[in-house]
Amino acid sequence: MRQIDMQFPACFRKRRVKTRDRLTRRDLPLSLMDDSGSVVPQGNTELKRSSLGRFRFTLQGYNQKAVQHQDSEENGPGRGTAPMLNSELIANLQASALAALLESSHTPHKLAAYHGALTPQELDAPQVEIEALAHGAALHDLGWLRRVDVRGADRFRWLSGMVTNTVNDLFPNTGAWNLVLDAQGHIQGDLTVWRGGEEQSPQRRSPANPQKGRNGATKNEEDPLLGTPFAGESGLELEIAADQREKLLAHLNKFIVMDDVELVPVSEEKVGEAGSETCVGLTGTLAPEVLERVGLPALVTPMTRSTVEWNGWDVRILRGFGTLAPHYEFWLPSAGLAKLWSCLRTGGATPVGCAAVEAFRVAEGIPVYGIDIVERDLPQETAQMRALHFSKGCYLGQEIVERIRSRGNVHRHLRPLELAGPVPARGAELMLEDGTVAGAITSAAELPLQSGTRVFALGMIRAEAEASNQALRYKAGDDAGTAGILAAPPRLAM
Repeated sequence: MRQIDMQFPACFRKRRVKTRDRLTRRDLPLSLMDDSGSVVPQGNTELKRSSLGRFRFTLQGYNQKAVQHQDSEENGPGRGTAPMLNSELIANLQASALAALLESSHTPHKLAAYHGALTPQELDAPQVEIEALAHGAALHDLGWLRRVDVRGADRFRWLSGMVTNTVNDLFPNTGAWNLVLDAQGHIQGDLTVWRGGEEQSPQRRSPANPQKGRNGATKNEEDPLLGTPFAGESGLELEIAADQREKLLAHLNKFIVMDDVELVPVSEEKVGEAGSETCVGLTGTLAPEVLERVGLPALVTPMTRSTVEWNGWDVRILRGFGTLAPHYEFWLPSAGLAKLWSCLRTGGATPVGCAAVEAFRVAEGIPVYGIDIVERDLPQETAQMRALHFSKGCYLGQEIVERIRSRGNVHRHLRPLELAGPVPARGAELMLEDGTVAGAITSAAELPLQSGTRVFALGMIRAEAEASNQALRYKAGDDAGTAGILAAPPRLAM
C-alpha cells in the first residue's frame, strides 16, 4: 500500500512511472451544493452564516484526510469526482473570530469558505479593496491560519529532515516557507517554519576566533549558512492553513518514531472561549505608516517576526513574503481583536474581504496548495525555488529533488501570467498558434485598478511551449484572449 511505501527511502523501491498526462484536468474549484444536489455557481459561493446548515461544500484539490475523494477503482486515485468534505468537517467549519466580531457589530458582510474557514468575502467595493492592497493599506482576516509548536530535544534535527528549506540555520525570530514531500518527491502541502528568540549558550556554533579579511572584517560574517553565534535554546513553530493542518500533522506524525518530538497545536480558534487566539493581516505599500500611527513596529525585512506588548495584549507581529507590497500578520488573543481592528482602521487601513486578497495573491504570482500546486506536482515544477535549500542535508523526498537538479530539468513549470482578454475558468487550456496544448490556467483574477482593469493568472506551462516563445491563447466561454509569461512582478500603476 502507498502508506507503507512512504516509510522507506526511494532507493529501496522500484520507481513507478505514471503514464497519465500531467496536464489533465485538475480538481474542481470551490463550489457549494444545496440539498437538492444543484451546484451553486462559483461566483455565488458566499453565504450568510445562518445558512451554513443548508449547504454541502466542495473544495478544490486539497487531497488530504480532511477531504475524501469519491474515486472508483477503475479510475484510480485522483481521477474521480471533486473531493467532498466529510460530515465531521462540515460540522466543524466555523466562522473566524473576525467574522463573529463583524456580525456582533452588525457590519454588513457575506461569508465565504476560504482555506478551511468561513471569512468575510467582501467589505467594500472591489475597486476600493484592490486599490488598498496595491497602493494603500488593507486590513483583512487571517483567521484561517493555525499555529503548531514543535517541541522536544530532537525538534531541529527531526524537522529539518521533514521539510525542503533550512531549519537549523534559521536566525532567531525568522522564518522560511517550506514544501512537505513524500518519498517520491510529490508535494503533500506547504507550511512556514518560524524560529523563536534564542537564549544564548556558552557553546558557539561558529569559530570563536574567525579568520579576518584584508579590510579587517570577519569573513562570511553575514553568511546565513553559518547559523547563529550561539547554540542556545529557541522554539520552533509551524504556520499552516486550516484546510491543510489535519493532513500535514497526520503525515508528519507518522515519522516521529524514536525521536523526542511532539507536535502541539496552539492556535485553536474557538470564538468566545478564554485562551483562544486569532490572526489578522495588514497588506499594502502604506502599511508601515499605519503601524507607526498605532504604535506598532514595522518590520523592515520579510520573513522576520517580533513580539510586543500593545494595549495590555501580547501581539506577535510577523512580516511575510510578498512581491508587490509588504505583508504583515498579527497574532493576538481573540479578546483583543476588536481593539486592534478598530485602531488599525483609525490609523488609515481599509478593511477588505478574502475575494480581493485572493485576486491580489494571483497578481503577486504566489501559488496556493490545492489550487496552483497539487499532490502530484514535483517541487521544481512549481518554480518556487524560495522553498528549496540544496545544501541543508537529507530530508524526505530530497533524493528526487537532487536528481532533478543534478541530471536535468522538468517538463513543465508554474508561471505567472498577464492576460489580454476575459477572465478564464480554472483549468482553461493554453494553446499555441497552431492549436497545440501548451498548458492550463490554475488561477485567474481581475484587478479593477484606477489606472484600468488588468487580468492576471497562474498557469502550468509545458517547457517546450515556453521555449518556443510563441503567444499563448485561451478561451473563456465564447470569447478568447492571449496570455504572456511575466519575467518579473507587474507594476501596478496608480
